[in-house]
Amino acid sequence: MSGQSEQIKAESGYRERNSTADRALEILNMFEDDVPVVSAVQVAERLGVARSTVYRYLQSLVANRYLEEAPGGRFRLGMRVLELARLARRTHNLTDIAAPVLEELAESVNETALLTRRVGGVVTCLDRAESHAHRVRISYERGSTLPVNAGASALVILAFAPPAEAKEILESSPLRRFTPATLVDVESVMTRLETIRRHGYAITRSEVDHDVLGIAAPIRDGSGRATAAISVAAVASRVSTQFEHEIITAVLAAAARITAEVAVLDA
Repeated sequence: MSGQSEQIKAESGYRERNSTADRALEILNMFEDDVPVVSAVQVAERLGVARSTVYRYLQSLVANRYLEEAPGGRFRLGMRVLELARLARRTHNLTDIAAPVLEELAESVNETALLTRRVGGVVTCLDRAESHAHRVRISYERGSTLPVNAGASALVILAFAPPAEAKEILESSPLRRFTPATLVDVESVMTRLETIRRHGYAITRSEVDHDVLGIAAPIRDGSGRATAAISVAAVASRVSTQFEHEIITAVLAAAARITAEVAVLDA
């Protein structure tokens, strides 16, 4: 019987610790952009427990530097949270941030989604997500590179570079023709980049792969520079005008979401 009692006691202790952890997380989750500080009364209302219990949780969080006392008897996030944020920034990269967004984009439009990044005069495919409904054969595979004049992803990144820089890259890079629709003349590409900047996205048809529609939007880093892109590749012949607009909206939203998350990590 003593062994059974010890087991019950251990399980009870585990549940209590688990409950305490849940409540501590609930307190930390109360902080938002418009809620930088909280009071014990607010916490008690949120958790539905006595104020004496709340003070025990708060003091434990303060002792471990997750919270610190603020003027007026309230509490704000502590230095330990900032330390963890710095660690998070060191262990996350663009691919990690974009992966769930890429998957959601592919499923929402039922087409292939791509994440690309420019380094010098080439654009590299960092990741791609396939739709379960449709597959499309394209030149972009994970790790593959294409020149800056080829495809929506490459063009949209280049379009948001300073014009003088974009022209220098085009003049110093080999511009490869994949199909009759591929632009290889520097001035023609520069004119195309102006249009992309006005629209905020790039759209290409059969410029890298035959009968493939590409729609891409830029991803910006913490300084506001467009260094990457998220895009959708689809068989052009099955995309209606209405569906094309839906893809554009989805791609722009995905790019904005990744940009916002990158900005948080770069802050």
